Amino acid sequence: MKRLSSKLCVAMLAGLPVIAMADTPITATAVQNNLNFVWTLVAAFLVFLMQAGFALVEIGMTRAKNAANILMKNVMDFCIGSLAFWAVGFGLMFGVSNGVFGTTDFFFSGASGDGAAWNYAFWMFQVVFCATAATIISGAVAERTKFSAYLAYSVAVSAVIYPVFGSWAWGSLYHGGGWLEHLGFIDFAGSSVVHSVGGWLALAGAIVVGPRIGKFDKHGKAKAIPGHNIPLAGLGVFLLWFGWYGFNPGSTTTGNTSIAEIAVTTTLAAAAASISAMAYTWIKYGKSDVGMTLNGALAGLVGITAGCANVSPLSAVIIGLVAGVLVVMSVLFFDRIKIDDPVGAVSVHGVCGAWGTLAAGIFDKGGFSWGVVGVQAVGVVTCFLWAFLAGLFVFKIIDVVIGMRVTKEEEMAGLDYAEHGANSYPDFQVINMGAGTHIGSGSAGKSQQEEYPVSGTSTAHSHE
Repeated sequence: MKRLSSKLCVAMLAGLPVIAMADTPITATAVQNNLNFVWTLVAAFLVFLMQAGFALVEIGMTRAKNAANILMKNVMDFCIGSLAFWAVGFGLMFGVSNGVFGTTDFFFSGASGDGAAWNYAFWMFQVVFCATAATIISGAVAERTKFSAYLAYSVAVSAVIYPVFGSWAWGSLYHGGGWLEHLGFIDFAGSSVVHSVGGWLALAGAIVVGPRIGKFDKHGKAKAIPGHNIPLAGLGVFLLWFGWYGFNPGSTTTGNTSIAEIAVTTTLAAAAASISAMAYTWIKYGKSDVGMTLNGALAGLVGITAGCANVSPLSAVIIGLVAGVLVVMSVLFFDRIKIDDPVGAVSVHGVCGAWGTLAAGIFDKGGFSWGVVGVQAVGVVTCFLWAFLAGLFVFKIIDVVIGMRVTKEEEMAGLDYAEHGANSYPDFQVINMGAGTHIGSGSAGKSQQEEYPVSGTSTAHSHE
């Protein structure tokens, strides 16, 4: 009798099925296939971690009395959005297309047969992208929106608005096909599909719900309402940055060498944008602003998401440098036109997502082409028109049926108590320090009410 192999002996002693230990040859194709599964799912889990990052950024950049409410929103938009995407959104986005949206695979009915396992992995990767688009809105409408209204529009975004645009750009990744991708539209990981859609929806929501009490004075000038915990916001940015390595490199859905270059372009763009945002505020105001620097990193990540696989590392740095300045200028612009966005979500995701989509064409390694840039511009404009107008429609309907905004008394008391009967910091007392101070002896030396950036992302004020 032949001696049993050591592996077989161990398997028998451990009570494992002997057949599992048989010396069955495994092919290179099988190894690559298994690696694709592992990488795609690990990337999906990293993107899921971004939910925690968004929650921490939004909580840190808003007031203490609304922390639990924001946490609830970031938990529930994923939970409700996942079910809505499973039931309707995935089919609209990836089902066989009628030219406008998908018409099959509702309730994930297409996950069967020999390819069922990969279909599940693909769905898991796509649902976390959908959740990212939905949760972007939370920060822009924070501190004054009804929780019930938030749940209602999370369903609409996850089931219809995000998937329809996604079908135009990414439908062929599964059973569908979209008119934008047939034109040659470049959006590798979602500067427009995910981030601009979320950003323009956030803009529509902020317009419909209106500014927070006290955000603008009687002359229409923006007043600072700074966040209560900038270290928490900073931790959120690090989590988002980390999760982005699932977002961008993970969009290969293939475990191959291309992951390395995508990780490098992602890193360089984020670093460059954070530096340019810091430098811009330092030069302009005499102080380097913490909140703007953090948002600069996010702006760079959003900006490189479309072109992370088709631009060079040098181009990634340029894209990031532009995004870092652009996000600060955009925050100031929306303050000037009296749109209250507590965390700068519209600027980070909407504006810098549009920039990143254009940049994917401008800096394409295949060579500059006005035709390519033109297609990118068409995608940017289409994204804005679809997401913003659809968002206005949905938010207006919700406002009529449910009401978008809490009462003045509830807003003043804080949504933690008004909506959830909760207190995020029961052992701490909130102190109102006022908002009439100046920013000190910096190069500008002007009143914060007149010159300093006054979005909730600014950290140079002390005003509850």
